[in-house]
Amino acid sequence: MTVTGTSDLNNADLAPTDASQRTWRWYHFAALWIGMVVSIPAYMLSAGLIDQGMTPLQAIGTILLGNMIVLVPMLLIGHAGTRYGIPYAVLVRSAFGTTGARVPAIARALVACGWYGIQTWVGGTTLLALVTVISGWRDYGPPLPFLGISLPHLLAFAVFWLIQLAFVAKGMEMVRKLETWTAPVKIAICFALLAWAMQHSGGLTSLIEAPAQPNAPAFSAIFWPGLTAMVGFWATLALNIPDFTRFAHSQRDQMLGQSIGLPVPMALLAVIAVVATAATRIVFGRAIWDPVELASNMPSLGVLIGLLIISVDTVSCNIAANLVGPAYDFAALSPRRISYRRGALITAVIAAMILPWKLIESSGGYIFTWLVGYSALLGPIAGIMITDYWLIRRTRLSVDDLFDANGIYAYRGGWNPVALIALLVAIAPTLPGFLAIAFPQSFGGMPGFLTMLYPYAWFVGAALASIVYYAGMRNRKADQR
Repeated sequence: MTVTGTSDLNNADLAPTDASQRTWRWYHFAALWIGMVVSIPAYMLSAGLIDQGMTPLQAIGTILLGNMIVLVPMLLIGHAGTRYGIPYAVLVRSAFGTTGARVPAIARALVACGWYGIQTWVGGTTLLALVTVISGWRDYGPPLPFLGISLPHLLAFAVFWLIQLAFVAKGMEMVRKLETWTAPVKIAICFALLAWAMQHSGGLTSLIEAPAQPNAPAFSAIFWPGLTAMVGFWATLALNIPDFTRFAHSQRDQMLGQSIGLPVPMALLAVIAVVATAATRIVFGRAIWDPVELASNMPSLGVLIGLLIISVDTVSCNIAANLVGPAYDFAALSPRRISYRRGALITAVIAAMILPWKLIESSGGYIFTWLVGYSALLGPIAGIMITDYWLIRRTRLSVDDLFDANGIYAYRGGWNPVALIALLVAIAPTLPGFLAIAFPQSFGGMPGFLTMLYPYAWFVGAALASIVYYAGMRNRKADQR
């Protein structure tokens, strides 16, 4: 591996990691996942399933199953990061081409920008709620034209946006330290929330066995889109996990750390979120799926502690889960001009421009439009990457050629048409369903047979893309160098 210098395909941030950079042990990965799992959006997903009509047991089972499924592509794609020390934006060149890799890189980056914006909005509303608790001031004024939020909400969003950039400037090592430091605190606050729910609603058993809400839809109507949303929730990380595993000391460290850090904490959070949401129906007379709103309904001391924890949680999770990946992706678009830090700034700017508060106005929109919708795009990319690395190339890559515009991964002018065709074919079956649910006034009248695959978007896309890509590439001699 002799990749050095800066070129149209390389800079210091994209180059393979060396032995001195491979400092992440299994407990660092476990802490990283705890930091990302114990987060507000993950809580909102779990609580949102209750709000949509699942029983606590159904919601917990759906979330646990979804995380066990998504762990598989995490480990398979993460293997390449550890073996070759390369980030996602470089790894994806082997399948899409040295130029074509920009397509999946941008797709994954734009989704991450949406997530970064959502987390920043949550952090901003947390800061505003904290100011409200301390000052007693609640008159936020009317919504601003076009934006749809008040001026105090906009200012709080901007302040939190700036706070996160201060951490971003410290680089990847600060991400590792921040996640390691905050993980124990997050676990403690989860148990505190569980204790509150049990204290106010008759114990854990009664909460977990609570029935669904009156007039709830059939379980099957919620289960499949809920499961797809759960897989889709981590679909971005399933792609760019090499951005982290490239710093692993060994394959054992990344595999063990991820296997411990993802399913177990997510199951714990699911229990706490669904139990707490079930408790809010008893305590407050309605299901409160937003933890910031829940904290604001607790006694003053609980509000202060809860909001402070949410603030810390949002910073650590947002940088690790939603900034690192797109920063590398944008850097890969023009390595000569864009460094990791500039890529991070681009991510933060786009995240603000998309008005992220509109993505989570309701639990239904959050789960069925946002999560399921983008899983239809990212599932096919995961299918192509896994098929290329494990079935076509048998885990053997030429790292030098990944950085060579005229190497074996140049295909046709830098583009692999097979990967692009597989991507388009895999997206097509679920696109009508997305249009129907995202824009019901324009596309809501589509025939059912056109939209029936949408609840299974990630699975359909990943399977179709894998089949089409393998069929197109199976006769191509895999790189043996």
